[in-house]
Amino acid sequence: MRIASLSERREFYAHEFSLAKIRDWFRGWLSPIVFAVVIGRHTRIAPRKYFRERARTIVIDEYEGFSEIKNYLIDFVPEAVYYDRNVYKDWNQARSIGNDTIRLGRAFGQELVLDVDPENFACPIHGTLEDKMRKHQGLSFCRLEFQVATQEAVQLVEILSRRFSQISVVYSGRGFHIHITDEETVLWNRRKRLALVRSLTKKGFVMDEWVPAGGMRLIRLPYSLNGLVSRVAIPLPRNELGVFDPITDVRTIPKFLSR
Repeated sequence: MRIASLSERREFYAHEFSLAKIRDWFRGWLSPIVFAVVIGRHTRIAPRKYFRERARTIVIDEYEGFSEIKNYLIDFVPEAVYYDRNVYKDWNQARSIGNDTIRLGRAFGQELVLDVDPENFACPIHGTLEDKMRKHQGLSFCRLEFQVATQEAVQLVEILSRRFSQISVVYSGRGFHIHITDEETVLWNRRKRLALVRSLTKKGFVMDEWVPAGGMRLIRLPYSLNGLVSRVAIPLPRNELGVFDPITDVRTIPKFLSR
């Protein structure tokens, strides 16, 4: 796993990025779909014309179709691509928010997602997240930490399945995003979202409240390239989660690493 270069990002979005898979992911999504990119916040790699904008979150809410989204990605060659989990009634409402912070009063609802990241787990070799932050290694993780994150994701899905019926797991290129799309959860307010998260943390799960509670409305777009690790974010069947290995799984490896 390594940072992808600009030319590699461009190659991926020009030749591998699947619009058919994106359409399938959003099948049944009734809200306007808002996308966003970060060009080079962490990698500091950006096209010359966008270098000053590299750390910004650039919202894409004006496009004619998914093919135009692909053109945007080939132009921006971002390190990360996201979509807005908020559910809006119309485009005017969707375009009224242009930053990373959700304001639930302006949205009809929000897709519920739980985030499991390997760097959040304490490691006998690399220490806690606080230790890694002090060493400026807050985004780093080792194979052991990934294995612990995988075990937690498996257990989370098992517990959540007792209550929810529509659960999808996405490998994000780093950890896992657990999408819960039961109709009732879209309309949950912040209090209900926090109640779910805190009930899980009481059971011993390591979890950041920021994403599921609605503090961050953006989530990584499945089938996009995570430029920090040169891995493709992919949905995973639940029965594969426990044995999934992003180092060797060909579905996650872009062609520029296979040559």
